[in-house]
Amino acid sequence: MINPTTLHFLSELKLNNNKDWFTVHKSDYTLALENMIEFADDVIAQMSKHDVLENTSGKKSLYRIYKDVRFSKDKTPYNPRFSFGLQRASAERRGGYYVHIEPGNSFIGCGFFAPNPEDLKRIRLDIASNYDEWEAILQSKNIKENFGTLTGEKVLTAPKGFSKDHPAIELLRFKQYLLIRNYTDAEVMAPDFATEVNRVLKSVRGYFDYMSEVLTTNVNGESVL
Repeated sequence: MINPTTLHFLSELKLNNNKDWFTVHKSDYTLALENMIEFADDVIAQMSKHDVLENTSGKKSLYRIYKDVRFSKDKTPYNPRFSFGLQRASAERRGGYYVHIEPGNSFIGCGFFAPNPEDLKRIRLDIASNYDEWEAILQSKNIKENFGTLTGEKVLTAPKGFSKDHPAIELLRFKQYLLIRNYTDAEVMAPDFATEVNRVLKSVRGYFDYMSEVLTTNVNGESVL
């Protein structure tokens, strides 16, 4: 489980985001980091029972707490959160998972964060041709109950090559195809939170399977791998 002391450390770090404070509290960071590694290992172990992941280590999956401030206006040196990403293995399995732990702003997400131009075009062509299938997937019980609605950045009007009057224009405008679920601090610290994360991320399998088929075939259904 995620310990209350881990969230407390992150709360204090947000209030004292400087090197001097962090140096004094380095032992608190080490304990919080070890707790998050154990949590990530638990999530990976559970998810590996039903999916094939590139990630085998919680430690290697965690994002750094140290910020790269070279090109940022915000020069605070640390990210007051713990997070990790999980990638599905092989070219046949598309989609990724993300877990973000931050006091008052914890969430899990999955989907397609930054499709390359070729994949994005392929997704949009499928939406334009198979709008009903997309609606069925996004309105399914698993998606609606666990995530609500699709989210992500959008173009302002219509993407190039698509009519603004297309019945699927709202889906076509997406540049990212993400599903997000938020959690309270109390939910994050529950003993079975790793199991909850596994349950919710597992529920997107229908969406991921469909997208994997789309992104590994051309518009004629022929493999491109």
